[in-house]
Amino acid sequence: MNSQPYSSTSNSMDTRYSAYRFYTETIEISPLSALAFFEAGGKGHNGKRMFWQNREKTFTFVGLGHAHVLSASDYYGRFEDIKQQWQSLCQQIVNEEPEVQPILFGGFSFDPLNDYESEWIHFPDAYFVVPSFQLTLKEDRAYVSIHLISTKQDTFGEFEALRKERDQLIHAAQVSELASYEKPLVIERQEIKKQQYMESIKKVTEVIKAEQAEKVVIARAMKLTFEQHLPSSSALYQVSKEQPESFLFGLEAEDQFFFGATPERLVKVEDQQALSTCLAGSIPRGKTVEQDTELGNELLNDPKNRSEHQYVVNMISQVFAEHCASMYIPKQPKLMKIRDIQHLYTPVEGKLTDGSTLFDLVKDLHPTPALGGEPKEEALSLIRQYETMNRGYYAAPVGWIDANGNGEFAVAIRSALLNEQDAFLFAGGGIVADSTPESEYAETWVKFRPMLRALGGQLSDES
Repeated sequence: MNSQPYSSTSNSMDTRYSAYRFYTETIEISPLSALAFFEAGGKGHNGKRMFWQNREKTFTFVGLGHAHVLSASDYYGRFEDIKQQWQSLCQQIVNEEPEVQPILFGGFSFDPLNDYESEWIHFPDAYFVVPSFQLTLKEDRAYVSIHLISTKQDTFGEFEALRKERDQLIHAAQVSELASYEKPLVIERQEIKKQQYMESIKKVTEVIKAEQAEKVVIARAMKLTFEQHLPSSSALYQVSKEQPESFLFGLEAEDQFFFGATPERLVKVEDQQALSTCLAGSIPRGKTVEQDTELGNELLNDPKNRSEHQYVVNMISQVFAEHCASMYIPKQPKLMKIRDIQHLYTPVEGKLTDGSTLFDLVKDLHPTPALGGEPKEEALSLIRQYETMNRGYYAAPVGWIDANGNGEFAVAIRSALLNEQDAFLFAGGGIVADSTPESEYAETWVKFRPMLRALGGQLSDES
């Protein structure tokens, strides 16, 4: 692996960080529970924690504390702004660790131009963090890193204090018993603006029939109220148990926590090799193997779902063609089966050209037709007009990048915003010319199911 800090071919480096020094130190430790480390940080870093685990369970990251926060609000420039800030910070790294690189973790909002009132009060349009303490689990090895980013000349005392705290966090995670996490008790379940959602499906379908767009994704929200405050660590535990085959993520912003278990990778970059996932078209799982197979075959042969899937394949292929010297795409989709739902799935792979980065791919891929629509700008405009909520970070890119430019972003679906005793859940579907409000409404229930199950909110067909 290249141990040089992430650098850009651009000459327009961000001068805001020229006075900073980025100190990092990593030690290898015995493997421990990532959730236990996350929980151990609750005393000193509550509201400043983050969590990530890939689908394959080969890479897990936990961040505690804020060594530095990057944010951006400009609609058109926020991806480039975060990219430039991170590249500039990486130029200031003093200690290079060849095994483990410092990680920047965070996400972008779905659409900064949406002006609906929002529950996302602590989440800006781009919010990324270099943690003070970074746990990295790779395969069967575990590392804990300290990060200190400062303009001070003398940071010896500060770094010594961080070393002591690091040792306390490791000790607590290794010897303390995990809290007993029972599913929260839901005392109220509220479908937010259900009737307005049904009306929006009718209106958007009419717009599509008038050929003003080909496909528009319309989402809706649900609010769960719990009997008592639900801690972030409990929410993560529940979702990890219910949806172990998905990407798991969590990001705290003061007293709010955005978390989820998404099946959808947006893009991964490792040593200039890029991988994206085309995931669109869905159907429930069957109660028996035979029924499951029958439903899967129905999905594979359904014209509406195949058309919806092809939109995503075409768009992602175009973006990869712009940023990759070579690429590979299978001719036919496969089925991705997770606990509550099965999707049409096509991977796209490519070799990045010099000068293209993970952030460039994230910018050009977001939103895919699976979450926005087609054509992109027309669909976004119609979402602003007809969707009766602010998505915040739902269906937006959430993920990480390291100092070498390697990293991975997922699409934040099957997710929830935890606001102490309340949780806001989100689900949507692609509207095309033959969509009906009833079928789309039913599809959102399938997509709500993973988070409802994790958070104790039952569906009508479950005892």
